[in-house]
Amino acid sequence: MIAIIDYNVGNLSSVLNACKVLGVEASIENKPDNLSRYDKIILPGVGAFKDAMEHLKETNMDKAIIQFANSGKPVFGICLGLQLLFQSSEEFGKTSGLGLIDGEVKMFDYDKTIKENLKIPHMGWNKISHTGNKLFDNLNDPYLYFVHSYHIVCDEQYIIGKTDYGYNFPSAVNKDNIFGLQPHPEKSHNSGLQIIKNFSKF
Repeated sequence: MIAIIDYNVGNLSSVLNACKVLGVEASIENKPDNLSRYDKIILPGVGAFKDAMEHLKETNMDKAIIQFANSGKPVFGICLGLQLLFQSSEEFGKTSGLGLIDGEVKMFDYDKTIKENLKIPHMGWNKISHTGNKLFDNLNDPYLYFVHSYHIVCDEQYIIGKTDYGYNFPSAVNKDNIFGLQPHPEKSHNSGLQIIKNFSKF
């Protein structure tokens, strides 16, 4: 059973529907004390990093997610959920994240993107060139759907996929039992469904 974490952000129903299409048992969960009942967590989300962290802390869901991750059970962060896995973000001033992976969240480098006539936010379909991590089983370098103005900056050892948008940025990560993906697999048709299916088997 997968817990889809509800922390007052959008996109929960899309993730739940993707799980239903795949026949994967999942439920939207907003009670920290219930997380121990689940085998895996998906931390989805769209919105602002600061608001998301404030809500997680107000409900003590932040501590529950950290405890769950430290137990060795699989955790999968999607889009904003990926960014929250890291130590901090510079969005609307520096804000601390869950700190499950070393690194930070920074805005796209305008100088590099403007030279390529690229707009921020990065929105639409783009390719992930991956390292062969099990999150991408049965996929080559898939095209997935992105919507974001900020991206992670972290050590190379955690990066399992990169995407080019004026320059290469990390778009997929893995540290032990913790996985993260910047694009939205639930909006990325068959390739995205395959990624969720792969995670469900961990």
